[in-house]
Amino acid sequence: MDTIFDSTIDVKMVECLGSDDRIVAAAKVSTLGEETTDEKNVGLIGYLMKNRHGSPFEHGVFTFRVTAPIFVWREHHRHRIASYNEESGRYTQLKPHFYVPGPDRELIQQGKPGAYEFVAGDAQLSSYTQSTIENNSVEAYERYERLLEAGVAKEVARMVLPVNIFSTCYVTMNLRSLMNFLSLRTKSLENSMFKSFPQKEISMVADKYEEFFRGQFPITWDAFNENGRVAP
Repeated sequence: MDTIFDSTIDVKMVECLGSDDRIVAAAKVSTLGEETTDEKNVGLIGYLMKNRHGSPFEHGVFTFRVTAPIFVWREHHRHRIASYNEESGRYTQLKPHFYVPGPDRELIQQGKPGAYEFVAGDAQLSSYTQSTIENNSVEAYERYERLLEAGVAKEVARMVLPVNIFSTCYVTMNLRSLMNFLSLRTKSLENSMFKSFPQKEISMVADKYEEFFRGQFPITWDAFNENGRVAP
């Protein structure tokens, strides 16, 4: 198989359940309240977000299909607020598809844990980094294939593969959980109440999630931003 090098991460929305109206209906059922106008919905959702009445937001649900490198999944799986089903390296031969940072990836790390600053290297450093990762990926995959050809089980042979190999996963989470994820995994904006310092590659996933969030739940997305990007 031909080796593929990629500096992008693929995120697709498989399904979205719910809407801003569903969140309002879930909130109002507690008092069997009446239907409201769009203007009143904006006010109610803003009230729920500001006062952290979070359960109505759990009635919006996304399912995504994401193809990302293993090191991104290690971070993503730390969010125990989603359901995951991932491609199995035990049961199928993994494809030679590897993540390599693009030329715009900042490479030099400065500062201390929790408050790192990254600055760009020069073109020579970028080229050296890319070629080193590509060469290592090709060599590792060749060893992987040789182990498989020798009859070694897939679950053992995969141990030689690097963490920049891509894996595909279905991710399902409700809107409340998604806002928690975004608050931690997107680059902090001026209106962010709590600063976050995500790795670039997981923020690439989060940015795409947020595009779908904004498109499907525009009133909730506005309220999320107006209230410091804090999950209710």
